[in-house]
Amino acid sequence: MKSLEEIRNIFSGDIYATDTTGIVIEEARPGYCRVSLKIDRRHGNAAGRVMGAVYFTMADFAFAVANNAELTEPVAVTLSSQINFLSGARGGTLYAEAKAVRSGRHTGFYDITVTDDLGTLIATVSSVSYRG
Repeated sequence: MKSLEEIRNIFSGDIYATDTTGIVIEEARPGYCRVSLKIDRRHGNAAGRVMGAVYFTMADFAFAVANNAELTEPVAVTLSSQINFLSGARGGTLYAEAKAVRSGRHTGFYDITVTDDLGTLIATVSSVSYRG
């Protein structure tokens, strides 16, 4: 199994998630990932709240890392994702946690939650992956 630093190094190539958005991989292993993000002004929308795309990006990135933590060929890609927005962030740090519900030879089903450091449940996401 790859170390956390090896996984972080591999996924540093996801420039939008890591550099542009600022997401950090906290924990990762096959079928599981937890990422974090410190909210700053670049994450806001015109209403002064965190943009919904930030929550989705975090969930999608955690999903990608959990699916591909070992990065063996072929790489898993997203077939579909459904997000449910439940609340706005109240804290200053966000977390997305992806867990495999089923990980088969060609498809995987994952549940992802987005929360903040105050324990607010912000969004739930269900995603399906395909490995060809």
